[in-house]
Amino acid sequence: MSSEWPASLDVAGLLAGGWRPLSFREFILKIHSRCDLACDYCYMYEMADQSWRDRPRFMSADVIEHAAARIAEHAQTHGLTSIDVVLHGGEPLLASHDLITHVVTTIRDGVGPAVDVRMSMQTNGVRLPSYLALLDRLGVRIGVSIDGDAEANDRHRRYRRGGSSYEAVTTGLRLLSSHYRHLFGGLLCAIDVANPPLTVYEALLQFEPPAIDFLLPHANWSEPPPGRGPGSDATPYADWLIEIFDRWYGAPQQETSVRLFTEIMHLLLGGTSSSEAIGLSPVTVVVIETDGSIEQSDMLKSAYSGAPQTGLHVAADPLDTALTLPSIAARQLGESALADECRRCPVHRVCGGGLYAHRYRPGSGFANPSVYGPDLHRLISHISDVLTTSLTARANGTA
Repeated sequence: MSSEWPASLDVAGLLAGGWRPLSFREFILKIHSRCDLACDYCYMYEMADQSWRDRPRFMSADVIEHAAARIAEHAQTHGLTSIDVVLHGGEPLLASHDLITHVVTTIRDGVGPAVDVRMSMQTNGVRLPSYLALLDRLGVRIGVSIDGDAEANDRHRRYRRGGSSYEAVTTGLRLLSSHYRHLFGGLLCAIDVANPPLTVYEALLQFEPPAIDFLLPHANWSEPPPGRGPGSDATPYADWLIEIFDRWYGAPQQETSVRLFTEIMHLLLGGTSSSEAIGLSPVTVVVIETDGSIEQSDMLKSAYSGAPQTGLHVAADPLDTALTLPSIAARQLGESALADECRRCPVHRVCGGGLYAHRYRPGSGFANPSVYGPDLHRLISHISDVLTTSLTARANGTA
């Protein structure tokens, strides 16, 4: 195991002192490990970890059976009444209809009727039209990745030979948002500050998404994002998001839910986070790869080769074994696992140190603030100011 992990974390001591890890609640299944797009910012194919090259293209029947049994075992052990299962890739719609059907039915049959299995899929949308009827029959909700209008989307999300993916994605999206709207989970949009924020937002709104998740580009201290050089106090990502927040918050009626904004507002008002991108809530996500490997969040692939690995496999290891690994325990300890600099920050309970992958620095691993620290501070402070002004006006009857 790499020395970059907090291998010195005394998990046995934590357990002896009364600490208990939370069970996994979200299970990400990498049912297909290849993709029909070649997005240049992809953490799976374009960044430090290249383990996809040595993995099978799709989950075998044996791996599916083992994965379903481990998920059922975990749910039963912890008395879970509901779980989230996400079909992922690569591109999950490269899997056959039969494979997808087998995954969904095997997992549901395995956990039994006492557990509500909320099944969803994250896709690039290119192949949606030929899969929507199947996903409807199986009751699988669908999230689609798209970065805005054609110009914004095709800046990064192209086919391997350079062709535009926009028309294919929007064809599927229009079907999803009309005839299969009950399956529509929302849109994922990777931020590129070169794209005008309100143009991007309005392009996404045309599909009437129930939710939008804006994602900071995967970067860290050794590979900083565009516009955030070493030691820079610039806040290009906060500035970009604030333009959308002000439009979103100031709209006469809510046009959609924006996950990052609602999470920050919820935390500012004393709530807890349901996203690993923000807040101090324990991370309860586990990934099962096409070969059956049990891993941490695949976003860690952006840090260094092998970063998500646990050394565990569904054929041999209960998922509970992963819960007491130092690398996973560190992501469930909340404030005590933050860097000293983060704990001194006045917004650290809301920021939560930022996404774990964005904290990586060679030599000190993940014991650092997010490379997006100034952006997160500015965005949270702005939303806090807007909320305070709004709530004060309501209390005074001037809203």
